[in-house]
Amino acid sequence: MDYHKDRFDDFSLLVFKKEKLVSVMPANVKDRVVYSHTGLTYGGILLHKEVKFNEAWEIYRVLFQYLSENKIEACILKEIPTIYTTYPSDEFSYLMFILKGKLIRTDVSSSIPQQERLKIQANRIEGVKKAAKANLVIKEEAMFEDFWNKILIPNLAKRHEALPVHSLSEISLLQKAFPENIKQFNVYQENTIVGGATIFETKKVAHVQYISANEQRQELGALDFLFHYLIMEKYLNKSYFDFGISNENQGNNLNQGLLYWKECFGARTIVHQHYEIETAHYRLMDTVFL
Repeated sequence: MDYHKDRFDDFSLLVFKKEKLVSVMPANVKDRVVYSHTGLTYGGILLHKEVKFNEAWEIYRVLFQYLSENKIEACILKEIPTIYTTYPSDEFSYLMFILKGKLIRTDVSSSIPQQERLKIQANRIEGVKKAAKANLVIKEEAMFEDFWNKILIPNLAKRHEALPVHSLSEISLLQKAFPENIKQFNVYQENTIVGGATIFETKKVAHVQYISANEQRQELGALDFLFHYLIMEKYLNKSYFDFGISNENQGNNLNQGLLYWKECFGARTIVHQHYEIETAHYRLMDTVFL
């Protein structure tokens, strides 16, 4: 996370059992509230695979006690979506109930379980056929300049008056640090880029971080062509293909057209939930075990 450390007041925590690291909570702090790190898509409290429930209970209790004793009044935690955990890890959901965590935000993400995927709808296949007729070509590339400068930045500026979360230099730095986990796929017509996608890979999931195409995307079928390839070939053996969220305005609205497009590929809903917990509630955990 060092590439954007200047934007946040870091408050990340490590939990050890004797000398062994058993849990990590990436976090930042603002106005006596600690947040699951707002510079990360996912956050929450990460547990070592071998941690059993009673140890998870101890981890959560010591974390919230530590926060309370250090004058942190509240904590905003993101629940890690279940498709991203490498082993069952729903302790969070139960302990949010015990801690009286308040659900404050829910985002809608669209994912495909690759081994039980639905048939891609005909309207998306029609786009693939358009792309074939237009002689489009997909290239996996190590450089991000074409996509960032010619497609992504102009599109975000025109449609949303916004910039990508990652600058070109930041995404390039991240890819160099994690070359096996960050991939760029571009679509070209002859030698002209017409669209692309940036994929973040985990052990189980191919997650779409950025999607964008030029104004001819419908006419050329560039994105239909690209995602048909990513789903049906490149990431066929992943457990999940995750398109990411379709929410705007802090989760309160959905981009219906974007959601529909994802669902035409067979994606269905998973949620990303955010909870607010009063740190003093750590004492409520003492009544859990009989």
